Amino acid sequence: MKHILKSAFLATALVPLASAAMAEKISIAIGHQSMCTDTYTAGIIIKELGLLEKYLPTDGKYADADYDVSWADYSSGGPITNQMMANKLNIGVMGDYPLIVNGAKFQETESLRSIYVAGTGYNLKGSGNAIVVPVDSDIYSIDQLKGKDVSTPVGSAAWGMLLKAMQDNGIPTGEYGLKNQSPAVGAANIAAGKIDAHSDFCPWSEIMEFRGTGRKIYDGSETGVPYLHGVVVREDFAKEYPEVIEAFLKAVIEAGDWIREDPMRAVTEMEGWTGVEKEVLYLYFSEGGHLTLEPTIKQAWVDALKFNHGVLVKEKAIPPLDFDAWITEDYIKAAYADMGLDYEADKAVVVDPAEANMGLPMEIWHARDGVSTYPTMPDFLTAVAAMNGTGAKLNATYVYDIETGLKLFGKTAFWVKAGDEYATFLRKGEAEAYAAANSGAVITFDEAIADFVTEG
Repeated sequence: MKHILKSAFLATALVPLASAAMAEKISIAIGHQSMCTDTYTAGIIIKELGLLEKYLPTDGKYADADYDVSWADYSSGGPITNQMMANKLNIGVMGDYPLIVNGAKFQETESLRSIYVAGTGYNLKGSGNAIVVPVDSDIYSIDQLKGKDVSTPVGSAAWGMLLKAMQDNGIPTGEYGLKNQSPAVGAANIAAGKIDAHSDFCPWSEIMEFRGTGRKIYDGSETGVPYLHGVVVREDFAKEYPEVIEAFLKAVIEAGDWIREDPMRAVTEMEGWTGVEKEVLYLYFSEGGHLTLEPTIKQAWVDALKFNHGVLVKEKAIPPLDFDAWITEDYIKAAYADMGLDYEADKAVVVDPAEANMGLPMEIWHARDGVSTYPTMPDFLTAVAAMNGTGAKLNATYVYDIETGLKLFGKTAFWVKAGDEYATFLRKGEAEAYAAANSGAVITFDEAIADFVTEG
C-alpha cells in the first residue's frame, strides 16, 4: 500500500516538471536607437514602460511560452541590419534610408528576407535630418560645401539626405570630403571646429543648436521628400510568431498615445532614459512638433522609399529591392483590429505642418513655471523681455517657420522685422527674401526682444 501511494505521489509531483519541459522559450531581440527621436515609439518607450510584455500573447500555442525579451541600443540603423542578418536581432527600428538598405541587403541573399511592417512617425516636409556647421562658421548654404569635409553616419537617414542634397545642388561626391562619423563624434567635432559640416538625423541637429555649438545650413525639408522611420522584422520570425509581431505593434500604438496624453511628462521621462535634453525633445513631441507619431503605411511613404532607393542607385550604393515583396500591412492591420481602431481612417490622414501648425501660439519654457503660450508675436516678445528683466531662467523659447510651419527654437530662428510685424524663418535665404519683399530687415532674436523692453 505504501508503495502504491509513493508511486502516485511521484506521478503527481512530476506533472509540473513535464509542463515546464514542454514550455517554449521565445527569444525576442530588438534593435533600437535611444538617440534617434523618431524611433522612440518602437524603442525606448516600449522598453521602459514594459509595453511589449503587456501585449505578448499568453493563450493558445503561447499558453506555456517563456519569453526572453532583450534590447540592443545602436547609434544608427546600419548596425541593426547587420545584426538582423546575423540572426542576433529579430526586430529593428530605423530611418528611411536604413530601412531600404535593410530590405535590399536581405533580398540580396539566397534565403534570408526582412519585411517592413509598420511606421513609427514622420515629418511630411522632410525635417528631421539636417546639415550643421560650427556656430561661428562662415558657411551659410550648401553650395559652400564644395571642397569641404562633411561627416555623417554612413548608412543612416542623414547620409541618404546628404547624398540627395548634394545631387540636387550639383555637387558630386568627388567634390567634397565624405567622412563616416557617428552622431556623437560628429557633434563633438562640430563643437571643437574640427569638421566643416556634419549631416545627422533627429535630434542631433537640435541638440547642437540647443547647446550653442552648431548652426543649421540645410534642413531635410529642402529635399522635398517626407522623412520617416519604421519597423522591419526577419520574415522567418514573423511567420513563426505572427502574434508576437502584432503585440509589438500594439505597443508601438500605445507608446504614441502615451506621448500625446502628456507631452511634458513624456519629454521629462525620456530625458532621463536617453540623456537628450527635454527642451530638445519638446521640439519634436509637443503640439506642433516635428514628428507625427502614427504607424500606418501610407502610399506616400512607399513612394518616398522608392525614391530614396533611386537616390542610392545613383551612387551605386544599394542592391535592387522588390518593394511588393518587402512591404506588408498584414501585421499592423491585425494590431489595429485587435485594439478596435480604424486603420484606414488613420492611413488616410497626412499631417502637413504648414497647415496643422498655422495659428499655433509661441511658447516660453520658464525654468520654474513651465511652458506658457502666447497667441501673437508682440505678446511673446513682451513676455520674453519681461522675464529677462527679472533675471528669470528660460529653458527655451519656441516659434514657427512661416514657410514650412516647422517648430523652431526662438534663439536659432532667423528673425525679420518689417514695420511693426515680426516673422521667423528656418533658413537665412528665405528670411532675406522676405525682408527684401516687405521693406524689412533681418535682425537677431535679441534685437527683437529689445524692441519690447520697458524702462523699469
